[in-house]
Amino acid sequence: MSFVVHKNEQHIVDIVDLTSEGHGVAKIEQYPIFIPGVLVGEKVEIKIVKTLKKYGFGKLLTILEESRDRVEPPCPVYDACGGCQMQHLSYEAQLQQKWQNVRQTLDRIGHVQHVRVHPFKGMNEPWRYRNKSQVPIQQQGERAVWGFYRPRTHDVVETSECLIQSAHADRILNGMLPHLQRLQLEPYDEQTLKGTLRHMIVRVGEATGQLMVVLVTNVKKLAKEREIVEQLLEIEPTITSIVQNVNMKNTNVILGHESTPIYGPAVIEDELNGITFEISANSFYQVNRKQTEVLYDQALQYAGLTGKETVIDAYCGIGTISLSLAKRAKHVYGVEIVPAAIADAKRNAELNGIENATFLVGKSEEIVPAWYAEGKKFDVLVVDPPRKGCDAQLLETILTYKPERVVYVSCNPATLARDLKILHEGGYNIEEVQPVDMFGHSTHIENVAKLTVRPM
Repeated sequence: MSFVVHKNEQHIVDIVDLTSEGHGVAKIEQYPIFIPGVLVGEKVEIKIVKTLKKYGFGKLLTILEESRDRVEPPCPVYDACGGCQMQHLSYEAQLQQKWQNVRQTLDRIGHVQHVRVHPFKGMNEPWRYRNKSQVPIQQQGERAVWGFYRPRTHDVVETSECLIQSAHADRILNGMLPHLQRLQLEPYDEQTLKGTLRHMIVRVGEATGQLMVVLVTNVKKLAKEREIVEQLLEIEPTITSIVQNVNMKNTNVILGHESTPIYGPAVIEDELNGITFEISANSFYQVNRKQTEVLYDQALQYAGLTGKETVIDAYCGIGTISLSLAKRAKHVYGVEIVPAAIADAKRNAELNGIENATFLVGKSEEIVPAWYAEGKKFDVLVVDPPRKGCDAQLLETILTYKPERVVYVSCNPATLARDLKILHEGGYNIEEVQPVDMFGHSTHIENVAKLTVRPM
């Protein structure tokens, strides 16, 4: 096999595109080279670091001609940390690049060139937006550090500040590090499987001001529980809840199943669109509250509810979308495979006095067909699946029973495009797609698509 380029060669190239991971694309005699840290329109000198049959990888050496959209990343560890991928691109240009990604993906995979993709609904302030910080603690030499993993490793890049998480989290993490040894919270070592503290999690209820700290530990009993609580409250007196989560497994999964409050309640509260939600250590809850309200408002608009409709919310989680729908629908049926999430959804419905919402544990691809088989009729179906998209059986059920409207909330443009193609070929018009930026400075993208059944 002969290559047009070889490892360790240096080349001057033009950047013609960005991948969905934020890497620049250059071509040498039509051979694609992927290069981190570069932007469309730039001329750069690179070193080839890896070659494969159909593409290769390069490392940026020098920027010879700089994009007008390039900015100086404000984070001092941006080049090393894997948390953000697009800080070197202005926020306005990030939104445009993400829009192009959505457009190209829908066209390439979904073959839906006719569908309108609206401009991104971006953030007014794309910093400090995360209401949940989930941070590994690691011993490096004589010091305990916090930070985020270097890409494709479990090596923590030390930092003292993360500009997309809350200032509360920075303050708590920095304040605790000098006291870990005294409090017998030695960082967990993934190689030896020894140590106590694996991760620290800080959750903020932005609407309520409530604050939860979760200590993910490799032990069931904390030796100095009272002192730990006292130290955390000294650092941040506004803390509402402190929870110990036990994870003693040799796994990359962060949270274990056992969570016990050691100070305050087991939950904090937050509000979305006027609805109160209880959030536990293990609860899935969108990390960007303000943009979540934008996302859900868009989903509600596409659902077109008048108060007479019966709605399915597949993949309903803790009921965040379901309960928003229930305020405008006749009845909402939510289904979710995670039992704890359904328990949360039922509790959140009760907390808000919402009685027209029914929640059931199970697989959407099994429960939804069963509801139809029982004779239930649905006007609107809302799906918010994981990154892998909708299960094939659920798509088949939609095409069999054809609810009047489908609202598809997606965190992955590729699987959204795949599923839209199936639904379009099966009898649905794809009316429009609205991207919403939930994760500034990253490559992650959320979309909401509106589908209506074609008349027979």
